[in-house]
Amino acid sequence: MNVAIVGLGLIGGSIAKALKKYTPEHSVWAIESDEATASKALAEGAIDKTVSASQLRFADLTVVALHPEATVEFLESNSGAFAAGNTVIDVCGVKKEIVSRVSRLFGKGVNYVGCHPMAGKEYSGYDYSEADLFRSASFIITVLPDTNEAAVELLKNLAARLGFKESVVCSPEKHDGIIAFSSQLAHVVSNCYIKSPTLDSAKGFSAGSFQDLTRVARMNAAMWTELFLMNSEALCFEIDTLINNMLAVRRATAAGDAQKLYALLQEGSRLKTDCAIKE
Repeated sequence: MNVAIVGLGLIGGSIAKALKKYTPEHSVWAIESDEATASKALAEGAIDKTVSASQLRFADLTVVALHPEATVEFLESNSGAFAAGNTVIDVCGVKKEIVSRVSRLFGKGVNYVGCHPMAGKEYSGYDYSEADLFRSASFIITVLPDTNEAAVELLKNLAARLGFKESVVCSPEKHDGIIAFSSQLAHVVSNCYIKSPTLDSAKGFSAGSFQDLTRVARMNAAMWTELFLMNSEALCFEIDTLINNMLAVRRATAAGDAQKLYALLQEGSRLKTDCAIKE
């Protein structure tokens, strides 16, 4: 199978490296605007060759691994480059808006599927990509009523070979509602938490909890701005819920209400203990 990857950043580069490591029978192509990155990927054997958009019709699978707006712009500009039987996916962290803008672009027989590999780092770029980034991660596949079932099966099988622990199939709307809580809110909290005026005095006083909570404060601001705005309704609901829960703790603390504070803390501890999501 010929697999073309558009964009060799953290995710695109990691997909390329995983394909070469775990599915060596596939040919990996790339479209990468940065010549130095493309040359490095070729030298490291992460890709077999670079191609132009006009050659995408010869790819069996094309993975668009760009920022959200750039993904839409690329597919709008090159939707006619794909041939019947081609499968095209994007790997953006939001799905409803991307899918609604992209799914209508393609000609008959081109199988578009909006996907989201649930893996990443606080660093971006090809230099931080790795073949095993997806080990034990989830691969989310969003579907519409007319999504090609064979394309979904192809993606499930490929994800399993690349090390994902499971493929989760859902609607774009469900994806965005959950991801606002499970990913985007965590980035909001981390980014806001580290803005405390106490930060500069914390050296020597921090431990694991500080590192856990601040890891994703370091982020690609341009990309996350696009992701937040494309999912603003769901994300604002989660932010409002968090604010209300924090206010409850503040009120109990300010009032010296030990019984109420204990109940609030105990509730959170219980929810974590009973949570189906494990480390």
